[in-house]
Amino acid sequence: QVQLEESGGGLVQAGGSLRLSCTASRLTFSRYVMGWFRQAPGKEREFVGCISRSGGSTNYADSVKGRFTISRDNGKNTVYLQMNSLESEDTAVYYCAGDLYGSMSPTPRSYENWGQGTQVTVSS
Repeated sequence: QVQLEESGGGLVQAGGSLRLSCTASRLTFSRYVMGWFRQAPGKEREFVGCISRSGGSTNYADSVKGRFTISRDNGKNTVYLQMNSLESEDTAVYYCAGDLYGSMSPTPRSYENWGQGTQVTVSS
């Protein structure tokens, strides 16, 4: 069974930075487009960004463009989300997800595999 495990969440002041990691096991990592999503209390899960299988292409939500960067290391089966200039609106549980079909889609249902999430709280 595919496993995705996020780490790196925590409490940070507005304007600060965090780097989330997501390590995958029991899959051929390089075959998956990897996405990051987030969900705040009372809100729907929303797309943050995604990265192609090779890491050569990324897409981002407008709300994080220029502040967040996704990268991956296929040798370590890990995808990263570098978050800079954090705002209180970025407070959410962050999830990584894997899409074997490579659609680079912003839609959660396009991703077959999900981690359990890691909490990010930005204090103002």
